[in-house]
Amino acid sequence: MRMQDREVVVITGASAGVGRATVREFAKHKTIICALARDEKRLKETQDEIEGQGSIARIFPVDVADHEAVMAAADKIVAEFGRIDIWINNAMVSVFSPFHEMTPEEYRRVTDVTYHGFVYGTMAALKHMRPRNQGTIVQVGSALAYRGIPLQSAYCGAKHAIQGFTESVRSELYHDNVDIWLTMVQLPAVNTPQFEWTKSRLPRRSKPVPPIYQPEIAARAIHWAAHNRRRELNVGITSSVVIFGNKWAPGLGDHYLAAQGYGSQQRDEPADPNAPDNLWKPVPGNYAAHGVFDDIAIKRSPQVWMNTHRPLVAGLAAGAAVAAYAFLRKERSRPLWS
Repeated sequence: MRMQDREVVVITGASAGVGRATVREFAKHKTIICALARDEKRLKETQDEIEGQGSIARIFPVDVADHEAVMAAADKIVAEFGRIDIWINNAMVSVFSPFHEMTPEEYRRVTDVTYHGFVYGTMAALKHMRPRNQGTIVQVGSALAYRGIPLQSAYCGAKHAIQGFTESVRSELYHDNVDIWLTMVQLPAVNTPQFEWTKSRLPRRSKPVPPIYQPEIAARAIHWAAHNRRRELNVGITSSVVIFGNKWAPGLGDHYLAAQGYGSQQRDEPADPNAPDNLWKPVPGNYAAHGVFDDIAIKRSPQVWMNTHRPLVAGLAAGAAVAAYAFLRKERSRPLWS
């Protein structure tokens, strides 16, 4: 496959979790993948995976909170490959803590990575996409972009900010008649290493709120969103329920989460107060896409399939409705007895 025929894809937070799963998904398609993350060792392991699948890899040990480093990485990518076709903003950090125990420094750090990292990535992508009037930017969001939950106020605030920022930039692109597509993928709870290394003040070890999905489901959805012009893509039935439920009954959500939101984010085991966390620097270790919840994580999502096959689903529904109508007409015309 010729170099000029391969997509040039940038993925932040690429060395673990959803980012690592997304790298693997794109690597199946003989892509040029430029992976950004902080941990150089895991980036090299990611590079080996990409090249083992027949794709081309470039790695950049970058903290996305450093806007100059993000811009420099984008410049190097374009200098080598001539363009960026797809930019996927995914890197994140969080803190599990009641708000009143958070420090300003922690709040700033979560915001700098999880929100400003998306802003800087979008800036870098548009710098090189706008002259070509072509490209796609995928913002990896969350149902928490619409519905905040307790114990993660900084992360929820950042995801809300990404949603508003994305709408604003999208409107500007429409105004300027720029043919660059900006989409957001709203994820459910995902089985990633996040819950092993996120800074926490909780008395018990943290966990995602069930139901928990495997990261491959998210990765396939991100790949689909990068190639289909959908404004937003909700992943998993829980994301749709949370987002639409919050529109209709946000007060009910407040009270439900006040009662259930603390326990549902904690395991039965006590937390280790001396456990390392990745807020300021990466945690070393053999982490990849999956976390420790493989035994309970959902491997397939009918909702995602239906959401990414809407014309087919609509056609099947219409066919079923026509068949049902014809059957009922036939039954009505049949004599009650013969």
